[in-house]
Amino acid sequence: MIPGFPRAACRCAILVALAATATGCAHAVAAGYDQDSEPMEASAMSEASSATVEGEGVRVEATFQAVADGPLKVRYRVHNTGDDDLAVFDRGNRHAVLTKRQRAGEVAQPTFREEGGDGLTLSHMAMPLPQPSPTLPPTPLAARLAAGQALEGEFSFAPLVGEPPGRMRWCLGVAPFDEERFTATEHAGDVEVWQASFAHADSQQVLCTPWFDVATGAFEAE
Repeated sequence: MIPGFPRAACRCAILVALAATATGCAHAVAAGYDQDSEPMEASAMSEASSATVEGEGVRVEATFQAVADGPLKVRYRVHNTGDDDLAVFDRGNRHAVLTKRQRAGEVAQPTFREEGGDGLTLSHMAMPLPQPSPTLPPTPLAARLAAGQALEGEFSFAPLVGEPPGRMRWCLGVAPFDEERFTATEHAGDVEVWQASFAHADSQQVLCTPWFDVATGAFEAE
């Protein structure tokens, strides 16, 4: 879990994000890429800013672009730099797919949480089981990423109400892929999507970009 990111807040973020998805405020796509493919070019998006985050057996490259009076556009590439397969928790949950709020295999609308007055953290992570447990639980979905491979995706995000945030960051959850903890695989193009255990909410590795200053269009120095 992200430090300072309580379970109750996560559950609230899920409900808000599901409502946001229903309004059609976000769009996301993804595809699998070879690790040796060319680096993602920030120049493909005017006035975009890029950041790289390193973790255990994983590297995440993210490019943010703030659009005046429009959504924040995020493109990313996840590199599996380890020796074992990874689960990347950017595919949302099974409940959203079954209720037609999200197409199977697509990158999900991120959950979000306000931080520090003008800050907003966007997240793609395995979320804990809500309590009380719903009849149709929001089972986490993950893309399987083979060792030495990379996964690329994108999404857009715009707050529905209130003043736009001054700073934004994005956090991604990943975990070692253990077939005993994943079930019911399906394919979305070249991507394998699996149902995950709710226990991953406590054991996943979370990588967060630096804060992105919306006004300047650049990542802040850490």
